[in-house]
Amino acid sequence: MVIAMKSVTTGDKKARTHDLILDTAAKAIRRGGYAGISVADLMKEAGLTHGGFYAHFASRNAMLAEAMDRAASRSAEAIAPKLQQAVTQGKTPFRALVEQYLSDEHLADAEQGCPIAALGSEICRQPDEVRAVAVRQMQSLRDAISRALPDDVKAEQAGVVMATLVGSLQLARAYGDTAEGRSMLAQSCASLLQQFDKVKQ
Repeated sequence: MVIAMKSVTTGDKKARTHDLILDTAAKAIRRGGYAGISVADLMKEAGLTHGGFYAHFASRNAMLAEAMDRAASRSAEAIAPKLQQAVTQGKTPFRALVEQYLSDEHLADAEQGCPIAALGSEICRQPDEVRAVAVRQMQSLRDAISRALPDDVKAEQAGVVMATLVGSLQLARAYGDTAEGRSMLAQSCASLLQQFDKVKQ
């Protein structure tokens, strides 16, 4: 019985350490890009020793693939209550999504935000296992947009909206957290709502 309890405790500790590495990596790649942090730097940031990395991941690429998934799930968890609150206050799901995605808050916080916008320009140069995760996330974002669009808007428009959201945020971040960047987001937001938001607020 004592041995079993020790085994569970060890397993729980390893799972917590694994989660810590992933959460640290998910923030790090959105902050500095896929190449922006080494395994040694990642483990140091997580408060762990470099040698422990390979007890959790077969390779750096395997870690990046998992970290990309973790980044998407953490971003979704953060935005969900904000979207729900906006809808409860009377906004359409589409307006809630667009206004949150193109918000000043999202502009200023790449580390916590959408990984597609943070890493989009780098995805095409990643190994297959990392790119496959990113492509799956792009489809998930497109599906979420499609569900939020009014019923009389063709589903194909979800791709156009996604490109506008992601591209606008990337370009705004190129300006930095500045008046120019915020203005770009505001203009893109207004354009999307004018085209696709069917309930006047």
